[in-house]
Amino acid sequence: MTKKTTFDQDLIRQLASLLDETKLSEIEVEQNDLRIRVARQLNVEARAVAPAPVAAVQPASAVEVAVSADAANHPGAVTSPMVGTAYMAPEPGARPFVDVGDSVREGDTILIVEAMKTMNQIPATKSGKITSILVEDGQPVEFGEPLVIIE
Repeated sequence: MTKKTTFDQDLIRQLASLLDETKLSEIEVEQNDLRIRVARQLNVEARAVAPAPVAAVQPASAVEVAVSADAANHPGAVTSPMVGTAYMAPEPGARPFVDVGDSVREGDTILIVEAMKTMNQIPATKSGKITSILVEDGQPVEFGEPLVIIE
């Protein structure tokens, strides 16, 4: 093993311990061209999506960052005020708060971001039409990440 591989494994173990201590479902760190994501598989609801690996090491994607930066700079972007998990409906199986094409008023709840077991309602920042939903139900989100576009 190289020294870097040992460091990465130690970091993954430290992040996994931090998940247990803080009761978080996922944590991701990025330094230079290295991104490490450690996630705990939760059974929130049945999905037709393959579960994420417990630990993944991958190079950072410049394309991913560019797409997020463009959406975040859109004048109608509603961004996440915190790190957490986005939910599109008030409870599993319920109708989503909004769909593409829906009209909303400033202050209407458009989704929920769960952070530390607290459900935080995310309001529309302006009145208009939902033209794009940039996150999926149950998707982890970062602070400042664009969630929806209102025009």
